[in-house]
Amino acid sequence: MARIHLFEFEDQKWFPTFLRNYGTDFLQFLSNKTKMYKPIIPLIENLISKNQTNQIIDLGSGGGGGLIWLNEALKKNNPHLKIILTDYYPNITAFEHTKSVAKNFDYIPTSVDAKNVPQDLKGVRTQFLSFHHFKPIEAKQILQNAVDAEQSIAIFEAQERTIPSILAMLFSPITVLLVTPFIRHFSIGRIIFTYFIPIVPLFVLWDGVVSSLRTYSVKEMTQLVEELNNKESFDWKIDRIKSGPGSILYLIGTKK
Repeated sequence: MARIHLFEFEDQKWFPTFLRNYGTDFLQFLSNKTKMYKPIIPLIENLISKNQTNQIIDLGSGGGGGLIWLNEALKKNNPHLKIILTDYYPNITAFEHTKSVAKNFDYIPTSVDAKNVPQDLKGVRTQFLSFHHFKPIEAKQILQNAVDAEQSIAIFEAQERTIPSILAMLFSPITVLLVTPFIRHFSIGRIIFTYFIPIVPLFVLWDGVVSSLRTYSVKEMTQLVEELNNKESFDWKIDRIKSGPGSILYLIGTKK
């Protein structure tokens, strides 16, 4: 099916920050509990090794905690690893929580645009579950900015623009209802807006379905790379890898 760039609630400036945070908290809890990123560990380790760096600049980090399990796995072979969390709408409370759990995390408290990353932020750039938020011209700007800055980049999406992926999203409200009591830090507001005024499960449902409809295919990501200036200065790998019942799509650009 064709890519459809409908709106997501969490992208809207008017959408309340606390509700956006409840949504990103849910996503990070789920990714840690399911060990969603386990299959991509060798890909990231290889990228870190090739770039001879121990620093990851994570773009569009959301709540940030989705990287906690992945971080522990990566530190086994990279004990000096450091991960810098950034976001256009930084969730400072969640970033602080992540930093308290794993001391090698840090964060940028101000807004960071993935299309124009500050030049002083050096390291392997990553994006988890956020590339679909950008229209094609913006997605290409993200990649071009990495090329121009000579910083390698790795992008991962855990949903696809397929009927099975969309159907899976339809069950997300049930998952929200089941796991909310176990999400930390505890928030009475999260309970209220999940069970008594069920805005969280409803907006997670909408944004989840739209995320699938927005996700770039391997072919489309390949086309984005083909349109970049100086793309030959990077090695590109674009594919999918099995993860549980689904797949993770990835785009990795490694500076030569």
